[in-house]
Amino acid sequence: MKFYLFEPALCNHRTRMSFKNLLFIFFVCLTTSVIAQQNHKPVPIIFDSDMGPDYDDVGAITILHTLADKGEAKILATMASTKYEGVAGVLNIFNTYFNRPGIPVGVPKGEALQLRDWQHWTDTLLARYPHKIKTNAEAWDAVKLYRKILAAQPDHSVTIVTVGFLTNLSNLLNTKADDYSFLSGTELVKRKVKRLVCMGGKFPSGYEFNVMKDTKASQNVYANWPTPVILSGFEIGEKIKAGLPLIHNDAITNDPVKDVFRIAIPMAKEDSAGRKSWDETAVLVAIKGYHKWYTLHQGRMIVADDGKNTWDDNGTGQGYLVEKANYKKVEDLINLLIMHQPNGDKRLKAKAPNKFLTQKPQNLKIVK
Repeated sequence: MKFYLFEPALCNHRTRMSFKNLLFIFFVCLTTSVIAQQNHKPVPIIFDSDMGPDYDDVGAITILHTLADKGEAKILATMASTKYEGVAGVLNIFNTYFNRPGIPVGVPKGEALQLRDWQHWTDTLLARYPHKIKTNAEAWDAVKLYRKILAAQPDHSVTIVTVGFLTNLSNLLNTKADDYSFLSGTELVKRKVKRLVCMGGKFPSGYEFNVMKDTKASQNVYANWPTPVILSGFEIGEKIKAGLPLIHNDAITNDPVKDVFRIAIPMAKEDSAGRKSWDETAVLVAIKGYHKWYTLHQGRMIVADDGKNTWDDNGTGQGYLVEKANYKKVEDLINLLIMHQPNGDKRLKAKAPNKFLTQKPQNLKIVK
């Protein structure tokens, strides 16, 4: 038995041509869809943060997990560039909350800063939210974890985003061959890393916290890093305010991200409109790219002994973001992304209910 989409005797030349055109269009659409999927593979990413002195790091790790839930990122590891006791547990809290408790956590085991939050939101999270890593001693040595992860990845595939001090990355560059790879640190980075995205610097020149707090590490990284570097400077995140839509959203409960912003925003007058979003911009660009919102000013950063950064327009391999779109578009997107709730129903609950603010949720413009 034969089945015809059209009765052969009734198909004139125009009908047959139309049918061929439909088949061609279908084939083109199918091919385009496959290519689009291939071009939008999740970005393999390592997140390096000074989780604690400020709380834009919380927004940054939330965006990281949000975009991972959307299939845009694959989180390989989360690193701390500060080593106050408990920082490994804080990173583990967010990984656990977003249903990825197995993501490895690295902490500096040698000399490193120990700066932490003055609002004590880290203490609140450690007391209230589930985490298997109880002490920093239970976490990986950050440099060893970098070498282990990078050695196992395809060449030129990994994006590293750092929103804290350059301590770990400087130490990584200085490493020698080990059980994970016969390559030196610089050689391993050159082979495995696609790009480095940093929240760091103030452009075209100035003093910025992440760069100046560990000046020697910053000098080593920005002088010797062997892959392309994108810098989201102080001026990019300074006017982007985040957190108010989140803390005013009564539908969100038992959420460590909300808890942090709820605790910290009222404690500083300057945050009354929301916290400045330095670190969030770096993660956003690391995963989604910069072209929609920014251009790149090419050159190379130079770090002085006192921590001040300047810019060499004749340098190569690095670029800092320059605003192209209205910053409000990025602000709206960040506020939307940090309200994301974990996929599925596997989320473990906090030990006690939150005391939520009573204001009505604000209207939020969704930018697509």
